[in-house]
Amino acid sequence: MRIGTFNVNGIRACVRRGFEPWLAQAGLDVLVLQEVRCPVAELPDVFGGWHSEYFQGNQPGRNGVMVLSKIEPSAVREGFGYKDDPQGRYLETDFDGLTIACLYLPKGGSPAVGTEDHLERYHRKMAFMAAFKEYVREHIADQQAAGREYLLMGDMNIAHTEADLKNWRSNQETDGFLPEERAWFGELLGVGLVDVVRQLHPGEDGPYSWWSWRGRAFTSDAGWRIDYHLATPGWAARATSGGTIKEPSYEARLSDHAAVIVEYSTRHSRA
Repeated sequence: MRIGTFNVNGIRACVRRGFEPWLAQAGLDVLVLQEVRCPVAELPDVFGGWHSEYFQGNQPGRNGVMVLSKIEPSAVREGFGYKDDPQGRYLETDFDGLTIACLYLPKGGSPAVGTEDHLERYHRKMAFMAAFKEYVREHIADQQAAGREYLLMGDMNIAHTEADLKNWRSNQETDGFLPEERAWFGELLGVGLVDVVRQLHPGEDGPYSWWSWRGRAFTSDAGWRIDYHLATPGWAARATSGGTIKEPSYEARLSDHAAVIVEYSTRHSRA
């Protein structure tokens, strides 16, 4: 089972850059998208042959998460009950024995910048993270009690460790690499999730999944690993290979992110 996550940074712009042929050739069973940023009525007609579930949210043109699947989900849930849920940041879909969820975590801000805007975005992100961690804690317990696995994917807007950020030394006061954000990420794993790509690539730097459009960040691979597959241990043990699918050149980029794709065995666990 080939499953991916991709922050498309605006589906309409991504389609203009070649998303449709990319999707046709990717060989995926499930793909979750973040920052679709498109009203439902204006979604491009590029999802033929897929079951698509889209949580637009209440801010058309911003946020928006989508799950594309070859098999129709048995249930779909928008949001996780938090007050900022209507923004279109979290979507869950149920399949046989597996819940697949898509998350677009707020980017946040840095207190070190000191502006009112950064402080407001910082506090909003921290509140969202606290609520989401508690939801996942309770949700995993419910899922496992029902004999189900849980796979959470998406743009977490956090590089968890120094191995997840090329220029970590100069970014220690930058949102996305703040100590409290990284600690929260560790706590999220602690409620019962495995970082699947790190499990597949232990002791390596990266593989990064986001690079600035500016300068030579992409060509020099000066990136951030902020797009993840986080899974309950039973599902994580099924991962056989995967990582970032980086485009071959700057000109071929579809987004400022690259897709993160993992192959999962549906027949047996390695555990």
